[in-house]
Amino acid sequence: MEDFSVGSVVKGVVTGIQSYGIFVKLENDYTGLIHISEIIEKYVSDITKFAQIDENVYAEIKEIDHDNKKC
Repeated sequence: MEDFSVGSVVKGVVTGIQSYGIFVKLENDYTGLIHISEIIEKYVSDITKFAQIDENVYAEIKEIDHDNKKC
């Protein structure tokens, strides 16, 4: 079971890519969004250069909504 706490880094799988960010499926039916501004410190013009559908990624938890299972 994944330990979800603010500040922890978790592994997820990319399930969607939009112009504003990357959607990620985490363990225990949780989902998350990596906002475009959080991908790298520099300007990102093309998110697909950083992630692809079904790719494993690591992300830092910034906030948790246990009721809706979102990070």
